[in-house]
Amino acid sequence: MLAGAGLAALLASACCIGPLVLVSIGLGGAWLSNLQALEPYRPVFIGVALSALAVAYRRVFRPAAACAPGDICAIPRVRIAYRIIFWLVAALIAVAFGFPYLAPLFY
Repeated sequence: MLAGAGLAALLASACCIGPLVLVSIGLGGAWLSNLQALEPYRPVFIGVALSALAVAYRRVFRPAAACAPGDICAIPRVRIAYRIIFWLVAALIAVAFGFPYLAPLFY
């Protein structure tokens, strides 16, 4: 679920991150405007990312009692690692969602 949320967030901001990355490495041209084709789908990608993040939150932060004794989620070190990864992905998603609003400052 975390990977799906991250992918959806990247797709939601692909219209702005893609051209900035390409321009920053020296590529340019009128064809960069074709990357704006994903802009109409941005709300859909945002919805998918937030939904996947909500499902991941529910799975990662469920009580330890909900895990069977032999399951991986019952191991404390694994639970801590999952929570750290969850917050890292959530932060990356927040950056990806906010980037289209900050992108005009870089162009």
